[in-house]
Amino acid sequence: MKLVGKTRKDIGMLGERVATEYLRRKGFTIVDRNVARKTGEIDIIAKRNEVLHFVEVKTILCKEFPLFKGLRDEYDPAANLHALKIRKVARTSEWYMANNDWEGESQIDGALVWLREGDGLAHVRYLPQIL
Repeated sequence: MKLVGKTRKDIGMLGERVATEYLRRKGFTIVDRNVARKTGEIDIIAKRNEVLHFVEVKTILCKEFPLFKGLRDEYDPAANLHALKIRKVARTSEWYMANNDWEGESQIDGALVWLREGDGLAHVRYLPQIL
């Protein structure tokens, strides 16, 4: 699937679907997606080993996958995973846990997704406990 001409929103939604599938394959159960409050939005809420994971997904469209040992800035979706965004996810996760009577462990994670525009292939890098 070619991704040329897709909107940023389309790319972001595809990246979230890719990250969701990645987490499923790694043994996570998806609890919820795109939970929004005044405090912010949580892209994916997943559970594994009795821990609730609040996952912020950042996606970037690239012509080719970069060399991951020497990641070039222009291909780094982590640049959009900044402290303010992480704090918003943390505040929203606190609301979510209180609203759902969750008293177990939880953590804030990140998922970076690179989508190759020519064929739609994806590479995911999971970042546990970014906060």
